[in-house]
Amino acid sequence: MTDSKIPHTPDLLLHERDARGVHRLTLNNPASFNTLSEAMLTALQQALNAVAQDDHVRVVVLGAAGKTFCAGHNLKEMRAQPELAYYQQLFAQCNRMMMTIQKLPVPVIARVQGLATAAGCQLVAQCDLAVSANSATFGVNGIDVGLFCATPSVPLVRNMHAKQAMEMLLTGGFISAAEAQSRGLINRVCAAEELDVQIDELVNAILAKPREAVRVGKALFYQQREMGIEAAYQLAGQTMACNMVHEVAQEGVQAFIEKRTPSWRA
Repeated sequence: MTDSKIPHTPDLLLHERDARGVHRLTLNNPASFNTLSEAMLTALQQALNAVAQDDHVRVVVLGAAGKTFCAGHNLKEMRAQPELAYYQQLFAQCNRMMMTIQKLPVPVIARVQGLATAAGCQLVAQCDLAVSANSATFGVNGIDVGLFCATPSVPLVRNMHAKQAMEMLLTGGFISAAEAQSRGLINRVCAAEELDVQIDELVNAILAKPREAVRVGKALFYQQREMGIEAAYQLAGQTMACNMVHEVAQEGVQAFIEKRTPSWRA
């Protein structure tokens, strides 16, 4: 079903949410390889902003229509305005959208059914989890047109080893879904017809946990990753202490002691 509170951009970005609070966003411009045009970035930003304010959303699944997941920025659109100020604004817009994904209080799962390249690969790397069809390929090939994929490198090197990321960035070479999984870019690989089954397994596992614990955990995960180890432990300890006094943890621990299923509100 569609939630009327979510802003809509007709055709460009599809919205669907079920009764469980699983919100599906689908890039829907296959004729343009689902590129991150200004309009697409705006549509994504508006949708993510709305999700951030909606306590009924539990998980976001980000997918795409057609054969391509996302081919990155729209190069024709970029070439039409060869000005530094324009490019600064465009990349700042994209950066805001990527960071919004990280700052959402709920997990975002990338559903990758096809090619993910340049900023499209960045989008996969930025999501919290990713499930891919075994036929999908991944690359950061801006270098092929003389443009080093600087912004895609930010989440890429936070997902895989530095030398693996650097090889992709310097050569523009593509990797298979199996290679992407072994390098840490994606979580699961499956046949295309099994994509939704695999994603539902992840979604159901997340929905079985209290939203508050997931929110706290996601925020802590990204905060501590950027810290030194002592500061990370300090923040993690404080987070766990605050989490422990929350009613969801109190109920969960009591249920464990009493050998019963926790009674959590959705």
